[in-house]
Amino acid sequence: MHDLSRKKVIVIGAGFAGLAAAASMAQAGYEVTLLEKNEVAGGRARVFSAQGFTFDMGPSWYWMPDVFEQFFQKFGKTTSDYYHLERLDPSYQVLYGPQDTMELPAGMPQLEALFESLEPGSAQKLRTFLKQAAYKYEVGINNLVYKPSRSLTEFLDVKLLVDVLRLDVFQSMHKHVRKYFKHPRLIQLMEFPILFLGALPQNTPALYSLMNYADMALGTWYPMGGMHKIVEGMVALAKEQGVEIRLGEEVERVELENGTITKVITSQGAYEADVVIGGSDYHHLETKLLPAEARSYTPKYWETRVMAPSSLIFYLGVDKKLEGLRHHNLFFDEDFGPHAHEIYTEPAWPKKPLFYVSMPSKTDPSVAPEGKENLFILIPVAPDLQDTEEVREHYYQLVMNRLEQITGQEVKRHVIYKRSYAHKDFIKDYHAFKGNAYGLANTLLQTAVLKPSLKSKKVRNLFYTGQLTVPGPGVPPSLISGQVVAAEVMKEFAPQETTLTL
Repeated sequence: MHDLSRKKVIVIGAGFAGLAAAASMAQAGYEVTLLEKNEVAGGRARVFSAQGFTFDMGPSWYWMPDVFEQFFQKFGKTTSDYYHLERLDPSYQVLYGPQDTMELPAGMPQLEALFESLEPGSAQKLRTFLKQAAYKYEVGINNLVYKPSRSLTEFLDVKLLVDVLRLDVFQSMHKHVRKYFKHPRLIQLMEFPILFLGALPQNTPALYSLMNYADMALGTWYPMGGMHKIVEGMVALAKEQGVEIRLGEEVERVELENGTITKVITSQGAYEADVVIGGSDYHHLETKLLPAEARSYTPKYWETRVMAPSSLIFYLGVDKKLEGLRHHNLFFDEDFGPHAHEIYTEPAWPKKPLFYVSMPSKTDPSVAPEGKENLFILIPVAPDLQDTEEVREHYYQLVMNRLEQITGQEVKRHVIYKRSYAHKDFIKDYHAFKGNAYGLANTLLQTAVLKPSLKSKKVRNLFYTGQLTVPGPGVPPSLISGQVVAAEVMKEFAPQETTLTL
């Protein structure tokens, strides 16, 4: 039975941002319906099973545990009510070639010893670097990223202006790292986390050294059972708050009256709406569901956005245990410097790609049958590329040959399950703009108020959340984005209709 006095909120898309927004709105007293086109919630963090293997389809790194904890605590819960976390040690390893690997230890004394072994004096520099990065994390994560970024006036607090200067917003990550470290492997290590942000170190504000603090001080974690356990927890939480979640229902159009959405039409029905929150692809919602006069941005605007990379992913089941691999493995056997730019600036497939291998079965026996391994291989590539089976197979052979050569074992002939995923799949499953995997690159000119706005400029009751708006790409930012948009809706639309009694 619908409560006619409560505002009806329709959330489109059950990714991290959509789930966070829906749960937050329901907790505040709104009547919330969450519509998801796919049969599984989670957006890019969906899951599938095949031949006894369980594969997380997208995100595989659990960083910034405090962001997840703070989210659940808003509802009087804790992450451990929904899933069990293990801290990984080593956090990950980097493979440079046969018998040439470097493990990143979880403990700070061991990490400092590793730095010192490569570059004398760098342990003290690491301490200084991370102290500054901790400050950026504190201000950036607890203050800046929770701002809706709808106006520059939000940042006109004197303390915040001082902070912005201390946060190195106007210096590049490339210069910042090289002020502290000279050894190429240490530079690689410090620049690696910003691969997730989708821009070159030269174009990424040094503010994002906060990612190094997240990586090295807060640690790399893993929810037992897989990353989808977070999604399952968020779905359970949303339902506890009263959210109605409808899977397998794609939104096909909206009805507008006087600049306001009144109804959301899906493949299976129509839903009245007082407020709509778009947690699906921003570009798709704007250009496919809204008439031209109701769109905030022009086609030229979208064409000139700098996109984060897409990905070519292989999900592999292997019929034996593998040696020499950790849970997270970065293959930097090709020169990181000259070829890194290809995934951002070249509208072509890279010649010598870096790649990443996740082997969660190293930590979690539940994701693979006994005696077997679960591999997730990701190659970061430019968005908007011609994606064919022939190209996928070429890169499969390329990375598998390198994997076998570097780890010194046969893998290919032991693969008993194989599935690939790239641009065409991102577009089909998520309507991803240009087949992107991570959203917009976090360049200085695409930060805060310079991102697509979380509030439509033309439609009074339409808001946006997720990786194409503030604060940006990644799982913790998406989780924050859902909470930020919910707070903005609450400012403009009270949960209850107010009725006058005479």
